[in-house]
Amino acid sequence: MSRKRTALLALPFAALLALVPGTASAYPNPGHVTGSVVTHDPTMIRTSSGQYLLYATGGGIANKSSADRTAFTAGADAFSAKPGWWSTYSSVPEAWAPDISYHGGKYLMYYSVSSFGVNTSAIGLAGSTTGQPGSWTDYGVVYTSNGSSDYNAIDPNLFVDDDAKWWLSFGSWWTGIKMIQINPSTGKQLSSNTTRYSLASRPTGTKAVEAPYIVKRNGYYYLFASYDTCCAGTSSTYKVKVGRATSVTGPYRDKNGVAMTSNGGTPVLESHGGVIGPGGQSIMKDADGDLIVYHYYDGNDNGTPKLGLNLLNWSSGWPVAY
Repeated sequence: MSRKRTALLALPFAALLALVPGTASAYPNPGHVTGSVVTHDPTMIRTSSGQYLLYATGGGIANKSSADRTAFTAGADAFSAKPGWWSTYSSVPEAWAPDISYHGGKYLMYYSVSSFGVNTSAIGLAGSTTGQPGSWTDYGVVYTSNGSSDYNAIDPNLFVDDDAKWWLSFGSWWTGIKMIQINPSTGKQLSSNTTRYSLASRPTGTKAVEAPYIVKRNGYYYLFASYDTCCAGTSSTYKVKVGRATSVTGPYRDKNGVAMTSNGGTPVLESHGGVIGPGGQSIMKDADGDLIVYHYYDGNDNGTPKLGLNLLNWSSGWPVAY
Protein backbone atom coordinates (compact mmCIF):
# COMPACT_ATOMS: atom_id res chain seq x y z
CA MET A 1 0.00 0.00 0.00
CA SER A 2 1.43 3.39 -0.98
CA ARG A 3 2.22 6.10 1.56
CA LYS A 4 -0.26 8.32 -0.22
CA ARG A 5 -3.10 5.80 0.16
CA THR A 6 -2.18 5.16 3.80
CA ALA A 7 -2.26 8.88 4.49
CA LEU A 8 -5.65 9.29 2.80
CA LEU A 9 -7.17 6.46 4.81
CA ALA A 10 -5.95 8.14 7.99
CA LEU A 11 -7.84 11.35 7.19
CA PRO A 12 -11.28 12.03 8.66
CA PHE A 13 -13.98 11.65 6.02
CA ALA A 14 -14.74 15.38 6.17
CA ALA A 15 -11.16 16.04 5.16
CA LEU A 16 -11.51 13.65 2.24
CA LEU A 17 -14.56 15.57 1.04
CA ALA A 18 -12.57 18.80 1.19
CA LEU A 19 -10.17 17.51 -1.44
CA VAL A 20 -10.88 19.13 -4.78
CA PRO A 21 -12.00 16.75 -7.59
CA GLY A 22 -9.88 17.06 -10.68
CA THR A 23 -6.58 17.21 -8.80
CA ALA A 24 -4.33 14.22 -8.26
CA SER A 25 -4.63 14.45 -4.47
CA ALA A 26 -8.42 14.01 -4.69
CA TYR A 27 -8.19 10.36 -5.66
CA PRO A 28 -6.79 7.43 -3.70
CA ASN A 29 -4.59 4.82 -5.31
CA PRO A 30 -6.14 1.40 -6.00
CA GLY A 31 -6.19 -1.05 -3.12
CA HIS A 32 -3.40 -3.61 -2.94
CA VAL A 33 -3.91 -6.60 -5.26
CA THR A 34 -1.45 -9.28 -6.35
CA GLY A 35 -1.12 -12.17 -8.77
CA SER A 36 -3.04 -12.11 -12.05
CA VAL A 37 -4.12 -8.47 -12.17
CA VAL A 38 -3.90 -7.60 -15.89
CA THR A 39 -7.51 -6.93 -16.93
CA HIS A 40 -10.01 -4.81 -18.87
CA ASP A 41 -13.64 -4.06 -17.96
CA PRO A 42 -13.91 -6.24 -14.82
CA THR A 43 -17.12 -7.41 -13.16
CA MET A 44 -16.96 -9.26 -9.85
CA ILE A 45 -19.25 -11.15 -7.50
CA ARG A 46 -18.76 -13.00 -4.21
CA THR A 47 -20.17 -16.52 -4.07
CA SER A 48 -21.89 -18.06 -1.04
CA SER A 49 -18.61 -19.86 -0.22
CA GLY A 50 -16.76 -16.52 -0.06
CA GLN A 51 -14.89 -16.87 -3.34
CA TYR A 52 -14.53 -13.76 -5.48
CA LEU A 53 -15.29 -14.48 -9.13
CA LEU A 54 -14.13 -11.90 -11.65
CA TYR A 55 -14.86 -11.88 -15.37
CA ALA A 56 -13.46 -9.44 -17.90
CA THR A 57 -12.99 -8.58 -21.57
CA GLY A 58 -11.12 -11.07 -23.73
CA GLY A 59 -11.39 -14.44 -25.46
CA GLY A 60 -14.36 -16.49 -24.30
CA ILE A 61 -14.74 -14.03 -21.35
CA ALA A 62 -11.62 -14.02 -19.22
CA ASN A 63 -11.77 -15.20 -15.60
CA LYS A 64 -9.89 -14.63 -12.36
CA SER A 65 -10.71 -15.64 -8.80
CA SER A 66 -9.62 -14.75 -5.29
CA ALA A 67 -10.20 -16.03 -1.78
CA ASP A 68 -9.37 -12.75 -0.07
CA ARG A 69 -9.93 -9.92 -2.62
CA THR A 70 -6.17 -9.37 -2.73
CA ALA A 71 -4.47 -12.34 -4.42
CA PHE A 72 -6.02 -13.12 -7.82
CA THR A 73 -5.48 -16.24 -9.91
CA ALA A 74 -6.27 -16.56 -13.61
CA GLY A 75 -8.70 -19.32 -14.58
CA ALA A 76 -10.17 -20.73 -17.77
CA ASP A 77 -12.54 -18.61 -19.84
CA ALA A 78 -16.26 -18.62 -19.07
CA PHE A 79 -16.90 -20.43 -22.36
CA SER A 80 -14.72 -23.40 -23.22
CA ALA A 81 -16.18 -23.16 -26.75
CA LYS A 82 -17.23 -19.76 -28.08
CA PRO A 83 -20.85 -19.55 -29.26
CA GLY A 84 -21.04 -19.65 -33.04
CA TRP A 85 -23.17 -16.51 -33.37
CA TRP A 86 -20.30 -14.33 -32.11
CA SER A 87 -18.66 -14.46 -35.55
CA THR A 88 -21.54 -12.39 -36.97
CA TYR A 89 -20.43 -9.41 -34.87
CA SER A 90 -16.67 -9.87 -34.49
CA SER A 91 -14.03 -11.27 -36.79
CA VAL A 92 -11.83 -12.26 -33.83
CA PRO A 93 -14.29 -13.21 -32.19
CA GLU A 94 -14.14 -12.40 -28.50
CA ALA A 95 -16.47 -11.04 -25.84
CA TRP A 96 -16.22 -7.68 -24.08
CA ALA A 97 -17.33 -6.05 -20.86
CA PRO A 98 -19.30 -8.79 -19.08
CA ASP A 99 -21.73 -8.11 -16.23
CA ILE A 100 -22.26 -10.85 -13.63
CA SER A 101 -25.14 -11.02 -11.14
CA TYR A 102 -27.09 -13.63 -9.17
CA HIS A 103 -30.87 -13.94 -9.33
CA GLY A 104 -33.32 -16.76 -8.63
CA GLY A 105 -30.67 -19.32 -7.76
CA LYS A 106 -28.66 -18.71 -10.93
CA TYR A 107 -25.69 -16.62 -12.02
CA LEU A 108 -26.42 -14.48 -15.05
CA MET A 109 -23.86 -12.84 -17.30
CA TYR A 110 -24.65 -10.27 -19.94
CA TYR A 111 -21.78 -9.52 -22.30
CA SER A 112 -21.05 -7.83 -25.61
CA VAL A 113 -19.60 -8.93 -28.94
CA SER A 114 -18.36 -6.30 -31.36
CA SER A 115 -15.40 -5.02 -33.33
CA PHE A 116 -13.48 -2.02 -32.06
CA GLY A 117 -14.74 1.33 -33.33
CA VAL A 118 -17.95 0.12 -35.04
CA ASN A 119 -21.50 -0.35 -33.80
CA THR A 120 -22.34 -3.63 -35.51
CA SER A 121 -22.66 -5.16 -32.06
CA ALA A 122 -24.69 -7.52 -29.92
CA ILE A 123 -25.39 -8.11 -26.26
CA GLY A 124 -25.58 -11.77 -25.27
CA LEU A 125 -26.69 -13.59 -22.13
CA ALA A 126 -25.47 -16.72 -20.39
CA GLY A 127 -26.45 -18.56 -17.21
CA SER A 128 -24.77 -20.88 -14.72
CA THR A 129 -25.71 -22.55 -11.44
CA THR A 130 -22.14 -22.21 -10.10
CA GLY A 131 -20.68 -19.19 -11.90
CA GLN A 132 -17.49 -21.12 -12.54
CA PRO A 133 -15.51 -21.09 -15.82
CA GLY A 134 -16.74 -23.69 -18.28
CA SER A 135 -20.15 -23.98 -16.59
CA TRP A 136 -21.95 -21.31 -18.59
CA THR A 137 -24.85 -22.01 -20.95
CA ASP A 138 -25.31 -19.40 -23.64
CA TYR A 139 -28.84 -18.05 -24.14
CA GLY A 140 -28.04 -16.15 -27.32
CA VAL A 141 -28.64 -12.58 -28.44
CA VAL A 142 -30.48 -10.08 -26.25
CA TYR A 143 -30.13 -6.82 -28.19
CA THR A 144 -28.26 -5.63 -31.28
CA SER A 145 -27.15 -2.53 -33.15
CA ASN A 146 -25.82 -1.96 -36.66
CA GLY A 147 -24.31 0.71 -38.86
CA SER A 148 -27.63 2.54 -39.18
CA SER A 149 -28.26 2.63 -35.41
CA ASP A 150 -27.62 5.77 -33.35
CA TYR A 151 -26.48 3.63 -30.40
CA ASN A 152 -23.99 0.82 -29.75
CA ALA A 153 -25.19 -2.41 -28.11
CA ILE A 154 -22.21 -3.11 -25.85
CA ASP A 155 -21.26 -2.67 -22.18
CA PRO A 156 -24.44 -4.13 -20.62
CA ASN A 157 -25.45 -3.85 -16.98
CA LEU A 158 -28.49 -5.51 -15.38
CA PHE A 159 -30.28 -3.63 -12.61
CA VAL A 160 -33.15 -5.22 -10.64
CA ASP A 161 -35.35 -2.68 -8.88
CA ASP A 162 -37.10 -2.99 -5.53
CA ASP A 163 -40.37 -3.85 -7.34
CA ALA A 164 -38.65 -6.77 -9.13
CA LYS A 165 -38.57 -4.96 -12.47
CA TRP A 166 -35.45 -5.70 -14.52
CA TRP A 167 -33.60 -3.09 -16.55
CA LEU A 168 -30.59 -3.35 -18.85
CA SER A 169 -28.44 -0.29 -19.46
CA PHE A 170 -25.80 -0.32 -22.18
CA GLY A 171 -24.01 1.87 -24.66
CA SER A 172 -20.81 3.30 -25.94
CA TRP A 173 -20.23 6.52 -27.88
CA TRP A 174 -22.76 7.36 -30.66
CA THR A 175 -25.75 8.93 -28.82
CA GLY A 176 -24.67 7.55 -25.48
CA ILE A 177 -26.10 5.35 -22.74
CA LYS A 178 -29.42 3.58 -23.34
CA MET A 179 -31.76 1.38 -21.30
CA ILE A 180 -34.41 -1.24 -22.04
CA GLN A 181 -36.74 -3.16 -19.75
CA ILE A 182 -36.05 -6.89 -19.38
CA ASN A 183 -38.46 -9.79 -18.89
CA PRO A 184 -37.25 -11.63 -15.74
CA SER A 185 -38.53 -14.93 -17.16
CA THR A 186 -36.35 -14.78 -20.28
CA GLY A 187 -33.59 -12.29 -19.48
CA LYS A 188 -34.43 -10.58 -22.76
CA GLN A 189 -36.40 -7.47 -23.67
CA LEU A 190 -39.90 -7.21 -22.24
CA SER A 191 -42.28 -7.41 -25.20
CA SER A 192 -44.84 -5.11 -23.57
CA ASN A 193 -42.30 -2.28 -23.24
CA THR A 194 -40.02 -1.77 -26.23
CA THR A 195 -39.00 1.77 -25.29
CA ARG A 196 -35.28 2.50 -25.56
CA TYR A 197 -34.57 5.14 -22.92
CA SER A 198 -31.67 7.60 -23.11
CA LEU A 199 -29.73 8.04 -19.86
CA ALA A 200 -26.49 9.85 -20.71
CA SER A 201 -24.97 11.46 -23.79
CA ARG A 202 -22.53 14.10 -25.00
CA PRO A 203 -24.43 16.12 -27.62
CA THR A 204 -21.51 18.47 -28.25
CA GLY A 205 -17.85 17.65 -28.67
CA THR A 206 -16.64 14.11 -28.16
CA LYS A 207 -19.25 11.34 -27.96
CA ALA A 208 -17.11 9.39 -25.50
CA VAL A 209 -19.36 8.02 -22.77
CA GLU A 210 -19.85 4.30 -22.13
CA ALA A 211 -19.87 1.43 -19.60
CA PRO A 212 -22.98 2.25 -17.54
CA TYR A 213 -23.55 0.74 -14.11
CA ILE A 214 -26.61 1.50 -11.95
CA VAL A 215 -27.12 1.05 -8.21
CA LYS A 216 -29.78 2.31 -5.81
CA ARG A 217 -28.66 3.84 -2.53
CA ASN A 218 -30.60 5.93 -0.01
CA GLY A 219 -33.60 6.42 -2.26
CA TYR A 220 -31.64 7.52 -5.34
CA TYR A 221 -30.59 5.69 -8.46
CA TYR A 222 -26.94 6.31 -9.32
CA LEU A 223 -25.59 5.93 -12.83
CA PHE A 224 -21.83 5.41 -13.13
CA ALA A 225 -20.25 5.76 -16.57
CA SER A 226 -16.80 5.94 -18.16
CA TYR A 227 -15.92 9.09 -20.08
CA ASP A 228 -13.29 9.93 -22.71
CA THR A 229 -10.71 7.61 -24.29
CA CYS A 230 -9.98 4.05 -23.20
CA CYS A 231 -7.44 1.52 -24.33
CA ALA A 232 -4.52 3.79 -25.26
CA GLY A 233 -2.10 2.84 -22.48
CA THR A 234 -0.55 5.86 -20.79
CA SER A 235 -2.28 8.12 -23.35
CA SER A 236 -5.71 7.01 -22.09
CA THR A 237 -7.97 9.77 -20.74
CA TYR A 238 -10.66 7.48 -19.31
CA LYS A 239 -12.41 8.60 -16.11
CA VAL A 240 -15.48 7.58 -14.08
CA LYS A 241 -18.35 9.98 -13.45
CA VAL A 242 -21.74 9.62 -11.76
CA GLY A 243 -25.19 11.17 -11.71
CA ARG A 244 -28.31 10.37 -9.73
CA ALA A 245 -32.08 10.28 -10.28
CA THR A 246 -35.32 9.54 -8.45
CA SER A 247 -36.46 7.23 -11.28
CA VAL A 248 -34.45 4.38 -12.79
CA THR A 249 -35.09 5.76 -16.29
CA GLY A 250 -33.82 9.21 -15.30
CA PRO A 251 -33.25 12.04 -15.69
CA TYR A 252 -29.82 11.57 -14.11
CA ARG A 253 -28.11 14.76 -12.93
CA ASP A 254 -24.71 15.48 -11.42
CA LYS A 255 -23.95 17.27 -8.16
CA ASN A 256 -24.33 20.62 -9.94
CA GLY A 257 -27.70 19.70 -11.42
CA VAL A 258 -26.43 19.21 -14.96
CA ALA A 259 -28.22 16.42 -16.81
CA MET A 260 -26.11 13.48 -17.91
CA THR A 261 -27.85 13.78 -21.28
CA SER A 262 -26.18 17.20 -21.55
CA ASN A 263 -22.61 16.10 -20.82
CA GLY A 264 -23.09 16.18 -17.05
CA GLY A 265 -21.37 13.91 -14.54
CA THR A 266 -19.63 14.27 -11.16
CA PRO A 267 -16.10 12.77 -11.11
CA VAL A 268 -15.55 9.62 -9.05
CA LEU A 269 -12.11 8.54 -10.33
CA GLU A 270 -9.69 10.25 -12.69
CA SER A 271 -6.04 9.85 -13.64
CA HIS A 272 -3.62 10.62 -10.84
CA GLY A 273 0.08 9.87 -10.51
CA GLY A 274 0.83 6.52 -12.13
CA VAL A 275 -2.87 5.56 -12.24
CA ILE A 276 -3.85 6.46 -15.80
CA GLY A 277 -7.33 6.29 -17.31
CA PRO A 278 -9.39 4.48 -14.65
CA GLY A 279 -12.70 3.17 -16.03
CA GLY A 280 -14.62 0.19 -17.36
CA GLN A 281 -16.11 0.09 -13.88
CA SER A 282 -18.64 -2.03 -12.06
CA ILE A 283 -19.96 -1.72 -8.50
CA MET A 284 -20.02 -4.66 -6.09
CA LYS A 285 -21.62 -4.75 -2.64
CA ASP A 286 -19.35 -6.62 -0.23
CA ALA A 287 -19.38 -7.23 3.52
CA ASP A 288 -17.37 -4.08 4.22
CA GLY A 289 -19.22 -1.81 1.80
CA ASP A 290 -19.51 -1.00 -1.87
CA LEU A 291 -16.52 -1.60 -4.11
CA ILE A 292 -15.80 0.12 -7.38
CA VAL A 293 -14.05 -2.46 -9.57
CA TYR A 294 -12.24 -1.06 -12.62
CA HIS A 295 -9.16 -1.14 -14.79
CA TYR A 296 -6.44 1.46 -15.14
CA TYR A 297 -3.17 1.78 -17.02
CA ASP A 298 -0.08 1.61 -14.84
CA GLY A 299 2.18 4.54 -15.66
CA ASN A 300 4.94 2.84 -13.69
CA ASP A 301 4.69 -0.36 -15.77
CA ASN A 302 4.61 0.79 -19.39
CA GLY A 303 0.87 1.37 -19.33
CA THR A 304 -0.08 -2.24 -18.51
CA PRO A 305 -3.88 -2.49 -17.84
CA LYS A 306 -4.43 -3.56 -14.25
CA LEU A 307 -7.22 -4.30 -11.80
CA GLY A 308 -8.29 -1.48 -9.52
CA LEU A 309 -10.41 -1.85 -6.35
CA ASN A 310 -11.58 0.92 -4.05
CA LEU A 311 -14.29 1.18 -1.43
CA LEU A 312 -16.95 3.87 -1.78
CA ASN A 313 -18.33 6.11 0.96
CA TRP A 314 -21.88 7.42 0.44
CA SER A 315 -22.29 9.63 3.52
CA SER A 316 -22.35 12.87 1.50
CA GLY A 317 -25.09 11.54 -0.77
CA TRP A 318 -22.53 11.00 -3.52
CA PRO A 319 -20.00 8.15 -3.91
CA VAL A 320 -16.48 9.03 -2.80
CA ALA A 321 -13.67 6.53 -3.40
CA TYR A 322 -11.25 5.85 -0.59
